[in-house]
Amino acid sequence: MVTANQLDRETAQEIIEELRKGTPSTRYASFYSAGGRDFLESVQSRHLSRASRGGRIRFISGSWGSGKTHFLRLVREKAFESGFLVSTVELSADEAPFNKFEQVFYQIVRKITSPEMYADGDIYRSDPFGEVLKRILLRNIPQPDDPVSYDTLNDVIQNVMSQSSIDIDFRRIVANYLKTYLPDGADQASLEDTRGQLMQWFAGEGTVGVYRSKFGVQKLVNRSNARTMLAALSSFTVNVGGYGGLVILLDEAEQTYSTMRKSSLKQAHNNLLHLINGIEQSQGTLLIYTATPDFYSSDTYGIRLYGALAQRIGVPDDHPPRAVDRIWNLDKIETSVDQYQAAACKVREIYAVAEPESQGQIFPEDLLKVRVKELVDSNPEFSPVRTWRVVITGTVRLLDSSANGDDAPSSSELYDDVMADLREL
Repeated sequence: MVTANQLDRETAQEIIEELRKGTPSTRYASFYSAGGRDFLESVQSRHLSRASRGGRIRFISGSWGSGKTHFLRLVREKAFESGFLVSTVELSADEAPFNKFEQVFYQIVRKITSPEMYADGDIYRSDPFGEVLKRILLRNIPQPDDPVSYDTLNDVIQNVMSQSSIDIDFRRIVANYLKTYLPDGADQASLEDTRGQLMQWFAGEGTVGVYRSKFGVQKLVNRSNARTMLAALSSFTVNVGGYGGLVILLDEAEQTYSTMRKSSLKQAHNNLLHLINGIEQSQGTLLIYTATPDFYSSDTYGIRLYGALAQRIGVPDDHPPRAVDRIWNLDKIETSVDQYQAAACKVREIYAVAEPESQGQIFPEDLLKVRVKELVDSNPEFSPVRTWRVVITGTVRLLDSSANGDDAPSSSELYDDVMADLREL
């Protein structure tokens, strides 16, 4: 796990800025997490220790504000530690509606990240899968500073094309992308155009005729073959990329099912059932689908409308989540005051890296623990705002006030101030 003294100042500042808004940071969420560590360790041990022959699917149930996004970021870190590629997709009516799985597949490709990219902070690229392919190619160069040779490129392409378990057109697209790194003197603008067109194939855009004449492929990605392409991506990840597998985190960030027309809802349920039934074909894949409890229980738009789907998934268990469960019920994770205090102290350590000139005056650790306990006690059990957000946001505000030389607000003032802002988010 990353420690504060391993963070550079810029990264620490980015983390504090996100926490200041009451949201988990994009990277290094494990550093200040509170509770659930044993569960995460068991998830890593059972599902991320090595590539599985077939894929696996797990579901998450968590109320709004229960920390689903934070948990997914923790899982992502565990996956990177184990050498997996990870793709996090927010299911939404516009970009990734589940009734159109071909669009979901494209978003999986668009949001893919490798452990190396994560470590480098290179996680906001417009062409992440292209970067993954580039790094796989460069990994095969004998010396890091050597140019790509014809022999190296041919060896990698032959390996790609020899993978008979991977869809042939998927292989052709990848091979053509790798060829853009030939040392043949082609101008950069032309290469970028070619790479962009090849990546657009995963979106199903363009015409078959153009792709056939330029790249030798016989089909586009579409509704009928999107799941096959997912299996191809998974197999490529393990057998060519050399990664431990592929983790796909599907986060139902919006209430997409509740706003769907009946016909779209039925198609979404069908797609999910087919995905469950066919996940074994996606080698090395762990797919985690995140939703609120009404996804499992609603008679209006939940899976109860589709008996076969409800039977395959089940309902959330009334106990803390275990790695063997099909549904991980985050609402049953209990966090102690000690764990909140530990998380707040970790945030303080990050703050000291982000603002080194304030180290001698930031809010003392012993008083911080007292304030954290008071914040936890102030937030009622059924508060609409999760206690973690209250504690972390309050912690950053205490650190800010002390770093600025201001008097720290009282516990009641701090709680009221934090809640007023968080309710508006």
